[in-house]
Amino acid sequence: MIRRSIVFTGANKIEILEEPAPSPAAGELLIETSRTLISTGTELICLTRNFSPGTHWDAWVKYPFRTGYLNCGRVTAIGEGVEGWSIGDCVASRARHTSHATVLASDAVRVPDGVSDDEACWMGLGKITQIGVRSAEQKLGDDVVIIGLGLIGQLALQYAKVNGAGSIIAIDTAVKRLEMASAHGATHTLNMSAADALPQIKELTHDRRADVVYEVTGHPSVLATALPLVRSFGTLLLLGDTGTPNAQGLTHDVVVRGVNIVGAHDTHSPPQWAQDRPWPTPRINELFLTYLARGQIRVKDLITHRFRAEAAREAYELLQRDRQSTMGVLFEWK
Repeated sequence: MIRRSIVFTGANKIEILEEPAPSPAAGELLIETSRTLISTGTELICLTRNFSPGTHWDAWVKYPFRTGYLNCGRVTAIGEGVEGWSIGDCVASRARHTSHATVLASDAVRVPDGVSDDEACWMGLGKITQIGVRSAEQKLGDDVVIIGLGLIGQLALQYAKVNGAGSIIAIDTAVKRLEMASAHGATHTLNMSAADALPQIKELTHDRRADVVYEVTGHPSVLATALPLVRSFGTLLLLGDTGTPNAQGLTHDVVVRGVNIVGAHDTHSPPQWAQDRPWPTPRINELFLTYLARGQIRVKDLITHRFRAEAAREAYELLQRDRQSTMGVLFEWK
């Protein structure tokens, strides 16, 4: 059996690698992939090598680089010592863009009834976004601003809605992304950059400014333009992990106004439950899938394009040249 994988072999170089499919070791499952989702921001940074020397990106991205981490498929083989799984079970995992993957059974998440493969492969993004929302400590009735309405921005506004935000103000320069945001819970949309949004934010919040601002663009220049949108002692949550953090800057009044700047990252959730850390990775993942099953979070209508793995170059080229019309881009493996 041959495994096909999408591999970045250098900056802006993509190949489909064919090799023998692996067998599961003890404690592992072999997954035959059905769908994978492109994590647009992360994968384009890796593909274009748009990061500074000495950053965690620089230490992580070594070519050939096996890309992707949003995978859904079926169990086709079970390693020694694994219990609770059967052949044919539907599983979401952090496996790569590959036709066959081995994953630790402890890291695999069973996909509940009512959640399609198209939806389940969003789980990793759901986890990352949920970590951010928890870190922001948004409270019932808070005014929330979301800057950047890509995949994570769209999920952040839906989490904010579930979490009881009083208003959700979405900011982006792409009209179609704002239309998606409005359909998924944004109470107001602003077709502009964050640098131009302060008068509108003041008007919409009765001059209070936002309690929580999510900066989800990953562009280093946006931090300084997002900070004025936060009220004194409010929170700015960095969910966009820029490749060039040395280019980020603060405004002169951050200390005086007591603005709380918080960074959130995929690695911040613990692997296991503890009294002082009650939301480990498995529980976060399961909650996201539960929200999908209940319809409290919707991703189906955020999917805009589908490609076969063999058309990977075309998919990534589209994402780089056409921000207006692209959102969820899937690879169909089966």
